[in-house]
Amino acid sequence: MERSLLGARVATYVYFVLCGTLMGAWVVHIPAVEERVGISHATLGGLLVLLGLGAFAGMQVAGPLTDRLGARVVVPATAVLCGASLVLPGLAHDPWTLAGALLVFGACNGGLDVSMNAHAVHVEKAYGRPVMSGFHATFSVGGVVAALVAAGATSAGVSPAATMGAIGAVSIVIALVSVRALMPAAPATEKTGSEEKAHASPAVEGPGAGRRGRSAGRRVWLLAVLALMVMLCEGAANDWSALHLRDVLGASTSTAAFAYGTFAAAMTIGRLLADGVVSRFGSMAVLRHGAITAAVGITLVALGPWMWTAFAGWALFGLGLSGTVPQLFSAAGHASPEAAGANVSRVAGLGYVGMLAGPAVIGWLTHVVALNHTFILLTLLCVTTAVGAGVLRTTSDAVPQSETAGVGH
Repeated sequence: MERSLLGARVATYVYFVLCGTLMGAWVVHIPAVEERVGISHATLGGLLVLLGLGAFAGMQVAGPLTDRLGARVVVPATAVLCGASLVLPGLAHDPWTLAGALLVFGACNGGLDVSMNAHAVHVEKAYGRPVMSGFHATFSVGGVVAALVAAGATSAGVSPAATMGAIGAVSIVIALVSVRALMPAAPATEKTGSEEKAHASPAVEGPGAGRRGRSAGRRVWLLAVLALMVMLCEGAANDWSALHLRDVLGASTSTAAFAYGTFAAAMTIGRLLADGVVSRFGSMAVLRHGAITAAVGITLVALGPWMWTAFAGWALFGLGLSGTVPQLFSAAGHASPEAAGANVSRVAGLGYVGMLAGPAVIGWLTHVVALNHTFILLTLLCVTTAVGAGVLRTTSDAVPQSETAGVGH
């Protein structure tokens, strides 16, 4: 059982890397695709909404399918579809074909995202200790891989369509090779259901349970609003970091690709270190100081006139944001144990709305101010998050440190 569980964990890492690589391959090619199609930043911002709508739709389909068919079926299927659809934006030749390509790719990526996270939950439950942050760290590794591959391919004169097609083809092969190590979902689901019933029943008994439930509900929505703000910031960085270096600072397309790579690398390092920092200083401190660090970083990006200030700013922005979302998700799960899954889904759902809205909001603001000055909005959101970090005082701070002290990746 230990070997099969380790294999399932490794396979989950693989699919998270694949998902991050596929999304990263699109992100780093945004400037080239925008130039090929001949659209403005504002038009691109509107088209990116379709990517988000497709992802949201894909999640709604893949979620129930994963419960019904199991992650072993849905995860590789959506990974294959996502790899196959990656080339579509690179082949687009006008706004209409790009719109269709982003809608399809977004749906496939959203399906992979939700199904692999469902499988990660089964793996985490089987381990009996938190391992989720390690999975999300490897998603960021995928972004770094995509940035390196794209920069090398661009320097060699390879077209975006060829590069994206090659990355997609390799991803399909890896996804199919890794499928046998995935866990069967049904036994884990049945066990989870019985465990939830055993823990949920006593939690809702006794006087004051209704008041506790309402209080937990209000707290969860506050967490969701904070998640919306920080994930809006992350979404903006994903889609506009490369364009910032190219259009504002005059970097070449290959150099501009490293802006997103720098951000993703800092996110990876932060996520790998976050569990140890939380166990020592608490989740509220991580959220507050992380948001402040992110605010400093994005302000440096917005106002700095040199290339080195941009790279330093994107690095600080990624490092600061890296530990924020896991703390919000964790706090939601502990806010009301009898409804942990529903609470996490609310926070994640509203946060995802923020991630989808971020690129579009920045695109629309370019109608009014220069691209780099739109990032001041992200500074304000980070500062607001730091001010609101006290909401974690009554939730995740109550989690014993022993629960996180043994976590490491």
